[in-house]
Amino acid sequence: MATEKTEDLPEGQDNTPPVEENEQGETLFNEFYAEVKAIEHRDSVLTPKQQIDKLNRPGATYFNLNPFEVLQIDPDTPFAEIKKRYRQMSILVHPDKNLDNKDRAERAFEAVNKSYKTLENEEGYRRCREIIDEAKVRVDEMIKQKKKQNKKEGKPPYVPEDDEDKYKHAVHVQTCKLFADLERMRQERETKDMHERKRKAEGDAAAEEKKKTDALWNKNFEESRTERVDSWRSWKSGGKKAKGVFRPPKHRAEKR
Repeated sequence: MATEKTEDLPEGQDNTPPVEENEQGETLFNEFYAEVKAIEHRDSVLTPKQQIDKLNRPGATYFNLNPFEVLQIDPDTPFAEIKKRYRQMSILVHPDKNLDNKDRAERAFEAVNKSYKTLENEEGYRRCREIIDEAKVRVDEMIKQKKKQNKKEGKPPYVPEDDEDKYKHAVHVQTCKLFADLERMRQERETKDMHERKRKAEGDAAAEEKKKTDALWNKNFEESRTERVDSWRSWKSGGKKAKGVFRPPKHRAEKR
């Protein structure tokens, strides 16, 4: 029986099918995640320079909205540990201990203080935890939709976020987005309130100016009343034309 001839392949190649797009995406994600974890590990070293750099890195305004991110603690960390971490961080980035980098140290120190005060306050801590919980809900919904789509396409139900570390990373990213959204809304409200206060101040100023103008007009009107009455009486009595007062001509009978 004749056997089917197979085409010879160049060295280093095989006849396996190309990697599917979702597998390529997963590979890229894994590479990216490994890089992120390496950076996080590097930044976790408690040295003044690295902590100051971290709190002043590009996008710091965005990342520093999350107090857990600033203090580099898990949201489930007991309060006693949060306080301990705050003391460590504040000492490391204190401007007096970083005179050669004082300006950036001051910004880092301010971020650390603000974060601790947020978590130290019971209401602030509760709101931050609510944001974390909302992030988890959104990630869970995202995973649910991914698995539903995989099932629809006949693919395995596994998604990268099934891995615990990747799940935590997804929650972390979603948490940062939520903090950023809240900050954006706060700024929009503040801008709107500022414009409202400005319009009200301008309206109040216009009303006050009108009030002053009306008061001055009424005052002048009252002060000139006597002069107007005397002028009228002088005209009615046929007396000498008062200065500045109009005197109508005498009526003449019509001639036919």
